[in-house]
Amino acid sequence: MDAPQDLPVTDDELNALIDGRLKPHEHTALLARLAHQPTAHARWTAWQRQHVALRGLHADLLSQELPPTLQGTAQNVRRAQLQVQQMRHWGGLAASLLLAFSLGWFGRAAWLPASPAVLAQQAPARDFVRQAAIAHAVYSPEQRHPVEVAANQEEHLVQWLSKRLGRPLKLPQLQALGYELVGGRLLPGDDGARAQFMYQNAGGERVTLYLGQRPVRLAEDATVEFRYSADGPVPSFYWIDGAQAYALSGTLSREQLLRLAQAVYQQL
Repeated sequence: MDAPQDLPVTDDELNALIDGRLKPHEHTALLARLAHQPTAHARWTAWQRQHVALRGLHADLLSQELPPTLQGTAQNVRRAQLQVQQMRHWGGLAASLLLAFSLGWFGRAAWLPASPAVLAQQAPARDFVRQAAIAHAVYSPEQRHPVEVAANQEEHLVQWLSKRLGRPLKLPQLQALGYELVGGRLLPGDDGARAQFMYQNAGGERVTLYLGQRPVRLAEDATVEFRYSADGPVPSFYWIDGAQAYALSGTLSREQLLRLAQAVYQQL
């Protein structure tokens, strides 16, 4: 019979530890088990960083008093929280991602200026790249389920995501730069479905390409150039190409990320 410290730590236990839902003696016992399980301990450490990053994105919002104009959105937020609880099979961090999107969507409209020019300069493009960075931070550490469809089903992956996004997609090839396709997944976005393609090099470093419809609140005459953003848990390069928006994210130097982003852009 396994000793208590050798019992495998489950994802549910890690989520409870991160969320502070354990009793003191349960907290102490779980930390003792983690000390004997390096793989689980590394996953817990990565999830802690993601948890802090996700909360930090909305720290300014959480510290403010609720404006009177937001009273009418309270019910929408409650519904979003219920949806998160119903989607626990996504995992605690993925549910937090959905909640972060929901809070941003329901909350920001009440006080942002209505001018299209101002919105083009501020919220839409910034929100898109921030969501790309969050999606990278949530899924790239996963070892067993980093993607929904693996690279060995590349044709199916492209056809499926093309259908869900409503346009034919091209899958950039980055082998020449040392990155192989891991696979991809479907994600929610403010303006509809989004796709994420994940790549990995021989050292285990991962980058993700996040794409979807050009934010509808971005003025049609607004020019969004090839830009770098550190507004999120990981840096990204992002750009708009016609009706589509793209962001390449990863924990690389600006120069390394730019080289990969240029290779992706040239193939799309």
